[in-house]
Amino acid sequence: MPLHEAAIIAVYYIALTALVFFGAHRLALTFAYWRRGEEPNATLPDDRLPRVTVQLPMYNERYVAERLIRAAAALDYPRDRLEIQVLDDSTDDSIHIVDTVVDELQAQGVPIHCIRRDKRTGYKAGALELGLEQARGEFIAIFDADFVPPPDFLKRAVPHFDAPEVGMVQARWEHLNRDTNLLTRAQAVLLDGHFVVEQSARARAGRFFNFNGTAGLWRRTAIDDAGGWEHDTITEDLDLSYRAQLRGWRFVYVAAITAPAEVPANISAFKSQQHRWAKGSIETLKKLGPVLLRSKLPAAVKTEAFVHLTANMSYLLMVLVAITMPLATLFRQDLDAPLGLMLDLPLFVIGTLSVTAFYVTAQRRRGTSYLTALCMLPLVIAVDIGLSVHKSRAVIEALAGHQTGFVRTPKSAIVHRSDRKKKNSYIKRGFRGGIIELSLAAWLLASTVLLFASPFPSWQPLPFLFLFFIGYAYVGTISLLHALPQRHRAVLPAETNA
Repeated sequence: MPLHEAAIIAVYYIALTALVFFGAHRLALTFAYWRRGEEPNATLPDDRLPRVTVQLPMYNERYVAERLIRAAAALDYPRDRLEIQVLDDSTDDSIHIVDTVVDELQAQGVPIHCIRRDKRTGYKAGALELGLEQARGEFIAIFDADFVPPPDFLKRAVPHFDAPEVGMVQARWEHLNRDTNLLTRAQAVLLDGHFVVEQSARARAGRFFNFNGTAGLWRRTAIDDAGGWEHDTITEDLDLSYRAQLRGWRFVYVAAITAPAEVPANISAFKSQQHRWAKGSIETLKKLGPVLLRSKLPAAVKTEAFVHLTANMSYLLMVLVAITMPLATLFRQDLDAPLGLMLDLPLFVIGTLSVTAFYVTAQRRRGTSYLTALCMLPLVIAVDIGLSVHKSRAVIEALAGHQTGFVRTPKSAIVHRSDRKKKNSYIKRGFRGGIIELSLAAWLLASTVLLFASPFPSWQPLPFLFLFFIGYAYVGTISLLHALPQRHRAVLPAETNA
């Protein structure tokens, strides 16, 4: 066998094996979720409720600002122990919307005020830091602009700080627009896997898990003890979570407490969100990984935390597998079929089983039938595969130390199917991502046709080649369609830095 063929086969199997390792880890989390105990439960009488500051960070949120502020004002909590901060960094007409609603609520006796800055230093982390300096609450609740916290949220979450070492309580995200389109359905299932299984399993096993940036409460002293909000990564929530847990603070996850929010209804906003999350996790790994590995924490805690922070590396592996799979299959055609089957089958079975168990478990816990959950799986896997190019770019940027600003996820207030034609002037459009993804799809399609037209076709990888092709084709196509100019689209001055 020529050297270059052997090298490609080696790269393929190394990438596939590493990818299966992450799949096996996900399967282990699913087993841990099944094994562990019940959800924590706690209550507290009204006369013992502590003072809470609710922070609402936002930046140019004309579509959702009023909805969030009114939801925060409707929280069922003693007014003499509640403070609401609207941390508004807006530069567009959102300023007028925020001021109008805040003035109205203040006139009604709601303890709410708006905090603004001259410069958006540190982005969201900087706004939270400034708000914290002025906060009077013993506990800090944070809600992003696309969330709609239910009235009983604080009364259900605050009692979980029943021990002095509890530094943060995280609630589960629910989805206002799960059924808007295929993309929102896939995102909802992906997030359910994280919030129903992954977060619960880590919390119940005593492992590190992260504050998700919103729909959670912090003990003020835990934030201060961990060093406060820092903005040297673009995932300030993950960064602070690990710094606090390294300092010995314990986190509590309560899946029974939910806060509904929007998932991005278009691919551009979704990619923006995923890029930030993927890049920020690697930045946090670079920043805190050495500290984590040098710590005196139990080996199981350190191992789980390290795998958690490196999880987005799997998208680089996914791209490598997509590129090398057809070539590796072609170059191995002179091997005995049983040998090829022995090499590939265990890896593909573990990978498929892990994804199936993980997401089906999450959907069943939400009350979805097995049939519906299984029918959704191909779409969910395809979307996750299709995002691998975009997320790989984020990972490479982080590894290379390439600095980028905090790019927030544009919100559209698209909740019902009838809202799908709403325009969002914050969303940027570009062709580059879609072209790369469609190029990969074309490579997979062409190589598959050639591969199976050869004298000795190998049928084992066909389902996986097809799934990779569908993933890149779907994400690439909707990316290009979204990049097309829209008629009658108003371009506002604030759009250039939204």
